[in-house]
Amino acid sequence: MSAEDKKKLTWRCRRGTRELDRMTRHYLDRHYDRADDEHRRAFANLLELPDPQLHSVLVGATAAPDPATADVARLIRNRLP
Repeated sequence: MSAEDKKKLTWRCRRGTRELDRMTRHYLDRHYDRADDEHRRAFANLLELPDPQLHSVLVGATAAPDPATADVARLIRNRLP
């Protein structure tokens, strides 16, 4: 992944609430580089969701749209600092 790609993802992690910012940046900063391509795509897809839907998926209130996205959401939820 190029530095420019990571910069774009960092910008996309900036959400409407501090909680979402913290959740998405934590994953990006600590887990994204070790993730496989499927999980990287799933994370990028998560970032495309509107804030209310993203929050709902990340806290487990709503099912993720696919299994890979569900895995990433579960990882984010379970590995918060």
